Amino acid sequence: MPIFKKPLLKARTDRKTDLPEGLWHKCPSCGEVLHELELRQELRVCRHCGHHFPMPSSERVASLTDPDSWQEADSELTSTNPLGFHQYDEKVARLRSTTGMNDAVRTGLATLDSKPIALGIMDFRFFAGSMGSVVGEKITRIVETATKQKIAVILLSASSGARMQEGMLSLMQMAKTSGALARHHEAGLPFISVLTHPTTGGVTASFATLGDVILAEPGCMIGFAGPRVVKETTHQNLPPGFQTAEFMLEHGLVDRIVPRRDLRQQLSRLVAYLAP
Repeated sequence: MPIFKKPLLKARTDRKTDLPEGLWHKCPSCGEVLHELELRQELRVCRHCGHHFPMPSSERVASLTDPDSWQEADSELTSTNPLGFHQYDEKVARLRSTTGMNDAVRTGLATLDSKPIALGIMDFRFFAGSMGSVVGEKITRIVETATKQKIAVILLSASSGARMQEGMLSLMQMAKTSGALARHHEAGLPFISVLTHPTTGGVTASFATLGDVILAEPGCMIGFAGPRVVKETTHQNLPPGFQTAEFMLEHGLVDRIVPRRDLRQQLSRLVAYLAP
């Protein structure tokens, strides 16, 4: 018999870790564990399988515009609580603190390979990219500015749709943004729409699908209602890959699927060809 008894291993519950949150990310597609720094260097694309992670709007701006050319517009606009929705003000204040944004879209003027553009980038971190009165107003204003300056508009969508906390004011933004883009089109100016994961609801039903050219990132979800809602409404089995970018390309809604690494080059070519 052993003289000494081996002590049982116990989990240390009082041990503190120095690793900050958000330093490591597990790829939902291939399961690889990726470091935050590595993800940033790869434009938040998994180098093992090509899965596209969500990308903050600030990183999108840096990846698509010339250095020191970005001029943000209307960043001070903030939403009110027109319906007196319970705890809406508190949630918005909390999201402003965590994201550094006042609402779910960042708009402004910049240059792309020395070509002037008007750029709008939705950020899913803020209220799931939902479109309220501020989002619609900022997109409308940047489109109207582009029309006056006779330059191309590029909008990157990532949204759960209209923001229910603002009711009818939110739904009105669908018509307002579409009207601004119609006047932009009548002036003979290009609008390039880029759909990222996910683009759904009122955003899909308005400006996101009105582009002269519609691009999409690989594997992103594109649709109006969710798959379960569609199935319960139509009482039909949905085809494989329903509401993916690849499905939409096959059925004509999307013109081209562009990996994130190639997006800047593709947009530069399109602006050079389409813009006056």
